[in-house]
Amino acid sequence: MEHVIIIAEAGVNHNGDLSLAKKMVDTARLAGADYVKFQTFQPENFVSRYAEKAEYQKETTGAGETQLQMLKKLSLTNENFLELKKYCDKTGIGFISTPFDLESIEFLENFNMDFWKIPSGEVTNLPYLEAIGKTGRKVIMSTGMCNLEEILNAVRILENCGAKEIVLLHCNTQYPTPYEDVNLSAMKSIAKASHKKTGYSDHTPGIEISVAAAAMGAVVIEKHFTLDKNMPGPDHKASLEPEELKALVCAVRNVEKALGNGNKEASPLEKENKAAVRKSIVAKEVIRAGEKFSASNLTTKRPGTGISPMQWYDVIGKTAGRDFKEDELIEL
Repeated sequence: MEHVIIIAEAGVNHNGDLSLAKKMVDTARLAGADYVKFQTFQPENFVSRYAEKAEYQKETTGAGETQLQMLKKLSLTNENFLELKKYCDKTGIGFISTPFDLESIEFLENFNMDFWKIPSGEVTNLPYLEAIGKTGRKVIMSTGMCNLEEILNAVRILENCGAKEIVLLHCNTQYPTPYEDVNLSAMKSIAKASHKKTGYSDHTPGIEISVAAAAMGAVVIEKHFTLDKNMPGPDHKASLEPEELKALVCAVRNVEKALGNGNKEASPLEKENKAAVRKSIVAKEVIRAGEKFSASNLTTKRPGTGISPMQWYDVIGKTAGRDFKEDELIEL
C-alpha cells in the first residue's frame, strides 16, 4: 500500500482573513495532513456578475447577494498567497492552491507546487485544461458532476498538452453530500475506464467515507476543514473541525498500514501463536507399544507442536513404537 496523500482543504474557510488562513495551516500540520490547500481566484475573472449562488451557498450565506459579491469577501490577495506559501515552507507542510481562472494559473505556476489540483467545475473548461496541461506538471483532478466521457475527454486534453501524471478523484459537489449520493464504487469505475490512479474528494459529514475510500485503494483523500463550523461562510458547515481532521488522518494512516501487501500468509506475530492455537495428533487413551493407531485411540488437541491433524490418515494404521499416555503427542 503506497502512502495515501491527505489534502486538508482550507478552501475559503479563512473568510478572506490571512491570520485565519495561517491558523488553518497550523491546524492541518498538527493533524498530520500532507498538504493544506487553498483556492486562488480573481473574483471578476472567475464569476459573472449575473451568476447566482448555488443552493447550498444560499442556505449557508443567504440569497441577498450574488456569487461574485460573496467571493469578493472570501478572496485573498496575491501577496497573501506568497506569504502563505512561505509560512507553509517554514512550518513544514505542503502548500497547494487551486486556481479558478487563467490569471491565477499563471500566478501559481511560480510557486513550484508538487501538483495542480483541478476542481470539479473546471473539468469542462477547455482553455483552463490546456493552460494546466502546458505547464507539464502532475495533476490531481476532482470529477464531481461528471460522467465518464467528460472525465476521459479532460484527461485527453491534459495529456495532449503535456500533463505528466494525472490522479482522478471521485467526488460529489453537494455540500454536504448525503451518504446515499456518494456512490463510492464509482471510484473503481473511473480507475477502470481511465487506467489512472484514483482517490476521493469528500464532502460528506464525518470521516467514515474517507476512511472507506482509503480501504478501497484511494491514493489521495481530500477533505474540507474549518476552525469552527459555526463561522459565517458557505463551506464551514460541511467541513471537519480540528479534532475531526486529526481523527481522519489517524484513521487513514491505520487503514494504510492494515492494507498490507496482499499476500495471504501468517504474519510474524501470528507465527508465534501457531503452537498455542493449532492442534496435533494425540493419544485419546493409553496406547501400548505394538498397538495400531486408530480413530478410536487417537484424537486432536492443542498444542500444535506435534504431528499435524492434516496427516491423520498417514498415522492411522501405523504401529506404536512405544507406550503413549493419554493426551501425549504421537510420534512415529
